[in-house]
Amino acid sequence: MKTIIKIALLSTILLLSSCNTIRVSSDFNDKINFNDYKTYAFSKKGVDEAEINDIDKKRILNAIDVELSSKGLRKSSIEPDLMVNFFTESNKKINYYPNYNYYGYGSSLAPWYNTYYYHNYSEGVLFIDLIDYEKNELIWQGIGKGYIPSKRAKKEEQIKLFVNKILIQYPPQY
Repeated sequence: MKTIIKIALLSTILLLSSCNTIRVSSDFNDKINFNDYKTYAFSKKGVDEAEINDIDKKRILNAIDVELSSKGLRKSSIEPDLMVNFFTESNKKINYYPNYNYYGYGSSLAPWYNTYYYHNYSEGVLFIDLIDYEKNELIWQGIGKGYIPSKRAKKEEQIKLFVNKILIQYPPQY
């Protein structure tokens, strides 16, 4: 009985932690001196093409503004050094967690019964692209993947966390 409780507890912990984890990665042009970039602007065309609602677009834009400003970059609509673009994807995910129940009293004839707990959720993917304005060349891309909550307050907090974790990797450390 204690083993069943431990397995159920472990499954619950795994379920909750898998939903709250944001996995991030980035790639960049290693021939670029990122200290030369001082200003940025958002790519209107790119933002307009993002396939999410306008409220979430504004949340992402505001979170990017906060993070880039904290890194010393200044927003400028006239001849910016960087163009910032983002786009999103959403993937349906299912997590399965096995639960092994053994019925019997040590008999070799008693079968193992497998039951599974499962959890459906949406995994959001946020791509943030930084493009050299003069060269029109992608110089840095950050990607974040993680759970998207449906409640407004949690979604807003998760978007800020996504952007923060992605942009922690900018500028890249060689």
